[in-house]
Amino acid sequence: MKQPIVMSYSGGKDSSLALFKLLKNPDWEVKRLLTTANSTYNRSSMHGVRTELFQQQAESIGLPLDVIWLTPEDGGDGYQRKMKKALENYKANGLNHIAFGDLYLEDVRAYRETMNDMIGLHSLFPVWGIPTQEFAKQFIQLGFKAIVVCVDTTQLDASFCGREFNQVFLDDLPNGVDWCAEKGEFHTFCYDGPIFSKSILFEKGDQILRENRFQYIDLLPI
Repeated sequence: MKQPIVMSYSGGKDSSLALFKLLKNPDWEVKRLLTTANSTYNRSSMHGVRTELFQQQAESIGLPLDVIWLTPEDGGDGYQRKMKKALENYKANGLNHIAFGDLYLEDVRAYRETMNDMIGLHSLFPVWGIPTQEFAKQFIQLGFKAIVVCVDTTQLDASFCGREFNQVFLDDLPNGVDWCAEKGEFHTFCYDGPIFSKSILFEKGDQILRENRFQYIDLLPI
């Protein structure tokens, strides 16, 4: 019998491949997607993507999307409080498992597991430990398509922002930059691939540098 599970979904490459593996696994039935967004800017918290686009992702995937709305005033404590409330609601409704797209960051995994253990949820990491070059090749070979939406300019040149995440992009990365950006070098938005019933359409908008460090590109829904 399949176990119901929630997928923590950022809309980027890591969580998209993790979701793909869950959907293909006969032991699991993905019931819902969970993400966070900034209520002030109406954009995803990490990637700066407009909420309309990740709502379109969920519709194309065919799963309901739960959004935890965060404000600049929330900080770490506010995030934990709102996340805890969402997870407790899942537990109360019979959803006892939640999956994440983390690959290697032990401290992030430990944080998630500690929070979930307190609530009585079991944590699952479908892509944990996959070597990042192998992960990137799998992602591309499966037919996923993604665009780089944010670059940490202290680790990677701003010119990489707005580029397609493909083999040419990977070949152009400087030595020391992880292919899956496990050190936070860049973030992606996945707009096509085997988990979607249709492509997510957008136009490239303006780019902006925030905090004198992070280069973002605005994706405009079509």
